[in-house]
Amino acid sequence: MTNTPTPHWDIFCTVVDNYGDIGVTWRLAKQLVNEYQIPIKLWVDDLKSFSHILPTLDPKLVSQVFNGVTIHHWTTPLPVPFEPGAVLIEAFACEPPDEVKQQLITLHSTTPQAVPVWLNLEYLSAEDWVDGCHGLPSMQASGIKKYFFFPGFTPKTGGLICERDLFAERDAWQQDSANKLQLFERLGLKDIEAQDTVYSVFSYETESLPTLCELWQDSAKSDAKIHVLIPKGRSLNSLQHLLTCPIEALSPGQQIQLGDLTLHILPMTDQQGFDRLLWSCDFNIVRGEDSFLRAQWAAKPFIWHIYPQEDDYHLIKLEAFIQLYCDNLPPDIAGTWTKLNVAFNQGEQSAVRTHWQNLNPVSLPLLQHAKEWPIDAINAADLATRLVQFVKKS
Repeated sequence: MTNTPTPHWDIFCTVVDNYGDIGVTWRLAKQLVNEYQIPIKLWVDDLKSFSHILPTLDPKLVSQVFNGVTIHHWTTPLPVPFEPGAVLIEAFACEPPDEVKQQLITLHSTTPQAVPVWLNLEYLSAEDWVDGCHGLPSMQASGIKKYFFFPGFTPKTGGLICERDLFAERDAWQQDSANKLQLFERLGLKDIEAQDTVYSVFSYETESLPTLCELWQDSAKSDAKIHVLIPKGRSLNSLQHLLTCPIEALSPGQQIQLGDLTLHILPMTDQQGFDRLLWSCDFNIVRGEDSFLRAQWAAKPFIWHIYPQEDDYHLIKLEAFIQLYCDNLPPDIAGTWTKLNVAFNQGEQSAVRTHWQNLNPVSLPLLQHAKEWPIDAINAADLATRLVQFVKKS
């Protein structure tokens, strides 16, 4: 007697801002395979950008398998036939191809019980309205239901991406400073000692960044040097006037000395390497959604450079998260951390300088809060677990 194969899930993703959307969906796909043994087909429209966080990916191939996930290049028409599985996830309202939707319509009219559970995996938000919208169905013109699945920070939402053993791996890593020093060496970063202060930067363009760098140039003590780790990309666009050569001429491992501050140019790394980088730094400046969440799981203080939206709606999303994050922080630290994040996102250079100086980013209460927050935020179940539970009930 043979076991019936587990029906596969399809995830469709369009790559936006190079790493954000694909970063989230790639983590989710790997976790569903690894922890739930669900076969995953991941359809991605931009394999070249995807390869930046999965260096072994070949952008020229139509189909390939990594970490148990089958990755298909999403082109028009699709390069391989679409076979409906148990679940279809469109990541961040990317809309599956017309040929896929037409197959669902045909299936609905002939064998309705075989239509996949269709989910729109939405962007992460801490706003109050997410609780009421998570899991709601949207009836399509075809008569098929599509459900809105909202990641979030409360038990009424879809939860947060977090692998089962992540916190244990992080704790083991952070207990021995040799781990971070070996990582820096593997990344080609030289002259960083265990006692030095290390910041990572993965932001969008902002005038806030040169303000901090100019502050760090003359704020380091002789026995506590400051190192800033920064990849080639959007962050560096804001620092061109501080660099000794054009950004294009920079190479991974290169150092730029700015007074007491050393800038290190990072090579691109895979997701596990990025997690470990965040674990190894004293403070992280991150952006978007994927790196924003991984900075929280790193249990280190951070600034979130949220993706700018029309009418400054992103600041509403920022404020909603800040209210949650600061709930158990001492009021004076909460106030300063809040002001720093808001000022950084608005490019208010003078305010950024003032609030950074007032914060003491490596103070014990802030560090302790950063350590406790992930345990509170996970709310007993992660996103993959809640997805599987939702599908079983649908």
